[in-house]
Amino acid sequence: MILKKKYTSTVSFLIIVTAIYFSFSSLMPQKISDYSTPLTEFSTERALIHLEEITKKPHFVGTNEHEKVQFYIVKQLLELGIETEVQDQVAFNKNWLAGANTQNILARIKGTDNSKALLLLTHYDSQPHSSLGASDAGSGVVTILEGLRAYLATNKQPKNDIIILFSDAEELGLLGARAFVNNHLWAKDVGLVLNFEARGSGGPSSMLIETNGGNKNLIRNFSKANPKFPVGNSFLYSIYKMLPNDTDLTIFREDGDIDGFNFAFFSDHFDYHTAQDSYDRLDRNSLEHQASYLMPLLNYFGDADLANLKSDTDFIYFNLPIIGMVYYPFSLIIPFLIIAILLFFGSIFYGVKKHKLNVKYIFIGFVPFIVSLLLSGILAYFGWKLLLKIHPQYNDILQGFMYNGYLYIAAFSTITIAISFLVYHKYFKDTFTINLIIAPICFWILINIVAAIFLKGAGYFIIAVLYGLISLTILIVSKKSVQYKQILLTILSIPIFLIFVPLIQLFPVGLGLKALIGSTTLIVLLFGLLIPVFSIYKNSKSLGKLFLVLSVIIFISASFKSSYNIDRKMPNSIIYLLDVDKNNAYWASYDAKIDEFTKQFLGENPIEGSIDSSISKSKYYSTVKLHQTAAVQNIAHPEVNIISDTTIYDDRTVHFIIEPKRKANRIELITNKKIQLKTFKVNGVSLSAKKGSDYVLTRDKNKTLLQYYLIDNQEILEIELSISKNDPIDLTIYEASYDLLTNPNFSITPRNKIMMPKPFVVNDAIVVKKQVNLN
Repeated sequence: MILKKKYTSTVSFLIIVTAIYFSFSSLMPQKISDYSTPLTEFSTERALIHLEEITKKPHFVGTNEHEKVQFYIVKQLLELGIETEVQDQVAFNKNWLAGANTQNILARIKGTDNSKALLLLTHYDSQPHSSLGASDAGSGVVTILEGLRAYLATNKQPKNDIIILFSDAEELGLLGARAFVNNHLWAKDVGLVLNFEARGSGGPSSMLIETNGGNKNLIRNFSKANPKFPVGNSFLYSIYKMLPNDTDLTIFREDGDIDGFNFAFFSDHFDYHTAQDSYDRLDRNSLEHQASYLMPLLNYFGDADLANLKSDTDFIYFNLPIIGMVYYPFSLIIPFLIIAILLFFGSIFYGVKKHKLNVKYIFIGFVPFIVSLLLSGILAYFGWKLLLKIHPQYNDILQGFMYNGYLYIAAFSTITIAISFLVYHKYFKDTFTINLIIAPICFWILINIVAAIFLKGAGYFIIAVLYGLISLTILIVSKKSVQYKQILLTILSIPIFLIFVPLIQLFPVGLGLKALIGSTTLIVLLFGLLIPVFSIYKNSKSLGKLFLVLSVIIFISASFKSSYNIDRKMPNSIIYLLDVDKNNAYWASYDAKIDEFTKQFLGENPIEGSIDSSISKSKYYSTVKLHQTAAVQNIAHPEVNIISDTTIYDDRTVHFIIEPKRKANRIELITNKKIQLKTFKVNGVSLSAKKGSDYVLTRDKNKTLLQYYLIDNQEILEIELSISKNDPIDLTIYEASYDLLTNPNFSITPRNKIMMPKPFVVNDAIVVKKQVNLN
């Protein structure tokens, strides 16, 4: 018994560490299927053969590599004996103000019944201008190709038709998906979509649902399909539904009212859309995880009734290792919450009555909890801002997640634990400890009340309240030894770690390290629930000091890994802008400072800011930060030809063509004055107005009117628009080509091995600016 007492805290600590480790390791496969895998099963190593082939070079729309990848995919489908076609269709996305002539790859496996079809979806284009697209979305391409091969090897014919769509121009504005949903006859046959994506190069793949209604039937059927490593929860589902989504599947929901599942991994977010999204850097286990979704879902939904997946009811759901998906209706949120509140106040009343709780001590217990929340939150918020000052190069990573980001998650997590232990240790007394758990339970209840009103998907957070109430009840009524209670409460806490600990990493990885405050807040909330366990640790103050030292060591380690190298490349940017009307030119960069590469353009003393306020901003709203004058080069500029300009009553209609005179990749139109378009047609595709509106599009001064992406040298941009006859039409053309580094007009020293083009901005480009005044 003496030995048990002596080692109880050690055993408790080891259980917690093991639970935390398992909460991450259980999310995804830890080994991949190799060449020896039976032909009727998915093999990641066989899929990697395809991936290596299609990711040799960037293959964005308009490049020769894009055509090669398209040809390769078509060839593989035909070799599998699947009916295949290429849909050639101009598409326009009003939300992105983007358009292109898309070339979707389509295939179809016939089913035995005349029923709704299952559609497998991913995109095959890479992000302009330098991404190799291994994860995004080469991983989806090869998952589907190898999955189809394995499925067909079983000689099984599904009940439902299986449609395969390798969409084009997803990176430009979900254009291929829009072309299919709005223009292809097969779209009306689709009953469900499985979409495979990536926003990083590794980590577990999360399931996210796209639906205009409730998720009840989708979740039930997903669970029946029984994927081995399901990762997903209704908390993310609710957030996802509130945000402006940007996957191909969104188009199916918005334009076709077609439900579906997204499967995407997003760890190593620093590789997203960069030259480092390569074959070598793709996490093989992530690819295996995608396959662990595809194969059971393909078999299940290939035979399921896809005509009855719609529902008005939403379910709470979350994943648990071994168990899989746990789910129950939203309608139980309020009853569970009411029961929890009644039990909470009933337990307090009973505890006070039995002299186990003290009202004074309960209120005092709020002090260390709130202090821990505030200190850790302030440290996370301002600490990260301080780190950005100390390491300004972190601002180069527009994704917001640095190469050493995982170290910072660990550092801020350990320092939060240290703060909690050091703040709480003096309150850990036998006569006082039970009172300390009231404050965190109270906060968890408040979180659940807010969730019940504004974010119902977080309704499963009631599990944390339930654990707190069980702990409180055990402390009040149990007469067992404190050591027995410690082990029991530690074991009972395992589901809490499995459910909530992954969120600690999720916030900063998915949203950027600026979201570390969300992680530290969650840690304190979890720490509060474990107070009955931690309070029995005899060395709680020493543990606090240990975690403090550990955090310092991790911060130092992160600092040593803050520089760039061949595996953690520095992103930088440069463009050449030629204003043909003013006959001047300048170099521009989105970087905050010069480096050895950009110095050859900007010199030692570049001018801060941009001389052109209308030039493209990144998706993260970063603008040109440095510029320098440049020699005017002989760059062919686009011609503008007016086909017709007519006024009938109060409406003026202008039809004109923009014809590039060089190999251009993109044409962007900026309106120099506010414009309200009554009609707008781009290469034959007309925009429609919202119900009750007189205008199809309204844009303020200096805003983008259109971004059109060109696929070959002969393509032109034909526009027809109508406005009120007294309104001006004053536009600026920005014609961009991503050939700056190879253009014979320039002699450029390439980037060194630790540099790469910055993503999310126009880069390595020659941009020609030209005014179009149609007044």
